[in-house]
Amino acid sequence: MSRALPKYNKRRVTFIGGAAAVALSGTVIAGFALAGETSKSNAPSARTLASPGTITCPDVRSKLPAVPASARAEVDRNLALLNTQIREANQRLVNTVGQGGPNFVRNAILGPLKDKRVATVSRIATAIGRTAAKPQGLDALAPCTLNAAGTNAGGGAKATPSAPAQQAGGNTGNAGNGGNAGGAGRISCPEVRSKLPAVPASARAEVDRNLAQLDTQIREANQRLVNTVGQGGPNFVRNAILGPLKDKRVAALNRIETAIGRAAAKPEGLEAFATCTLSR
Repeated sequence: MSRALPKYNKRRVTFIGGAAAVALSGTVIAGFALAGETSKSNAPSARTLASPGTITCPDVRSKLPAVPASARAEVDRNLALLNTQIREANQRLVNTVGQGGPNFVRNAILGPLKDKRVATVSRIATAIGRTAAKPQGLDALAPCTLNAAGTNAGGGAKATPSAPAQQAGGNTGNAGNGGNAGGAGRISCPEVRSKLPAVPASARAEVDRNLAQLDTQIREANQRLVNTVGQGGPNFVRNAILGPLKDKRVAALNRIETAIGRAAAKPEGLEAFATCTLSR
């Protein structure tokens, strides 16, 4: 009996030690599993909390020459509009975090913003030019950039003028473009030439150049329509193609009005022909 007891105790110790090892292994495995679940549950939170960055644009007011008193109200109104455009673009940046593909910010926010700014600074130049020397080169102040935040969970990069940053989240499921998935369709725009009054000889070259530019803009928009089939969300075509096209056409139509107005009565209301449509 006295010799059997040590053997029993030895087996008992071995059993308890093995059970403890199994329990410890189970705790470690459970710990890893729990850590994995915690990591997974925090992933969407990281993306939600990531800052989309901020859009910044060149200051226009400080680059203007002396503004005639007769043009001041119109110039101030358009300078205020430039600020509104930036605020709206920054708000859209926040509202669309995680939408679209890697070029979403450039195509759907920075591009349309540039086109709007081109049209606005063109109106400023025209307003000043009615009673003083028309400022040139304001279009160079139209492009804006995205200053990306360092916590961008989607891997966005800091923007440069030639390579705007990508928006956080990349493409999270909007690749199936509800408005451009089943075929590119075709963009059509109102014809402008036949709506013009008699064009003075001194303005003919500039008018023809801008009419040709209108045709080029339509061709480029149709090509972009083909190249981006399947990209963006359901409003991609409207926001990234039709909207920028309208802004470009407004600027070209303003130049046509100004050219004619230098030597004859300035035509009004040509902006009504700026809006284009997508036909299937």
